[in-house]
Amino acid sequence: FNGATMFANSDEAVINKKLPKELLLRIFSFLDVVTLCRCAQVSRSWNVLALDGSNWQRIDLFDFQRDIEGRVVENISKRCGGFLRKLSLRGCLGVGDSALRTFAQNCRNIELLSLNGCTKITDSTCNSLSKFCPKLKHLDLASCTSITNLSLKALSEGCPLLEQLNISWCDQVSKDGIQALVRSCPGLKGLFLKGCTQLEDEALKHIGAHCPELVTLNLQTCSQITDEGLITICRGCHRLQSLCVSGCANITDAILHALGQNCPRLRILEVARCSQLTDVGFTTLARNCHELEKMDLEECVQVKNPQIVSQMELSYNCPSTALSLSHCELITDDGIRHLGSGPCAHDRLEVIELDNCPLITDASLEHLKSCHSLDRIELYDCQQITRAGIKRLRTHLPNIKVHAYFAPVTPPPSVGGSRQRFCRCCVLL
Repeated sequence: FNGATMFANSDEAVINKKLPKELLLRIFSFLDVVTLCRCAQVSRSWNVLALDGSNWQRIDLFDFQRDIEGRVVENISKRCGGFLRKLSLRGCLGVGDSALRTFAQNCRNIELLSLNGCTKITDSTCNSLSKFCPKLKHLDLASCTSITNLSLKALSEGCPLLEQLNISWCDQVSKDGIQALVRSCPGLKGLFLKGCTQLEDEALKHIGAHCPELVTLNLQTCSQITDEGLITICRGCHRLQSLCVSGCANITDAILHALGQNCPRLRILEVARCSQLTDVGFTTLARNCHELEKMDLEECVQVKNPQIVSQMELSYNCPSTALSLSHCELITDDGIRHLGSGPCAHDRLEVIELDNCPLITDASLEHLKSCHSLDRIELYDCQQITRAGIKRLRTHLPNIKVHAYFAPVTPPPSVGGSRQRFCRCCVLL
């Protein structure tokens, strides 16, 4: 066909005659938001097809966040109705409670909703979702700082199918809201509570008692929690695969023992800045958790020899391994030798972060050269690592990405003459 004829701005265009509307509708279902809007401008018939609700089951408006206002969300909800299953309004600062009430009334089959960073919304939005959206499974309210316990109580009453909830940085939430939520939503698999600084051990006890399906838990910077609450989580959530307690400075090796005894499926553990953890606890963890893939031990300053990775050789199902030992200032070449000698490190170690480990030398790089899967190594502020050592590592691992910094050589003092009034930095500034 002649292209001009096929796509002429007319309802009598050849393509509209040759292809049934059902087929055109099916083709449109594969297009993104921008392309659908362009197609809607071709002709009246394409406008109807492109804006058909069946094409708008999954919408992500993050790329248009600055332009999205409440009325846009209202119009989309009226257009999509019951077809809409997934909507992301992440970063859409112009959207508030009123628009989301209209949305909830019109889109009652919504299953996944991201309101991450929509700082205008309050508990009123969760009341609307509770009233009209009983099929909601995934809800992201991160950084919606006006959210309180009332939101969690509302969700517990109207959204019993909830599987994943992100209320990171909603720092008004406390144990009362968590208790109401977990008692009514037994299928919760993911809880992201990063920065919920009011949470204490009592909140964790409720989670451990009522969330047997929990797979992912993020408690980063929940600084009031202790071993007592986390041990309850370990004993009640045997399916746990990912745990982040970075910045929870009160926890000790007792947590690592509890994880090893109760959570054999653990894959990801982030314990950065947990300075009371030691080699003893990590050794117990490695002996029992054979599926570990990623560990962040940054600033675990009592860790000396990361034998945990060399003991992960039983982790045959582990597709890759990432290990952060940044700021573990007692790590030595001998520790890296133990790490590099294990079968798991040989075959699966992809990322290792060693920045600010002042005791390691080029000998550590020699110990890592047999880690065939190693893709990236961080060596910032490792003052005993040299360019020559990195060059030798690259002869064995030519594709490795090495991130390092070498301070410029200090120039010799000037011969004779008076001392400069300003240092070099000040001159540059």
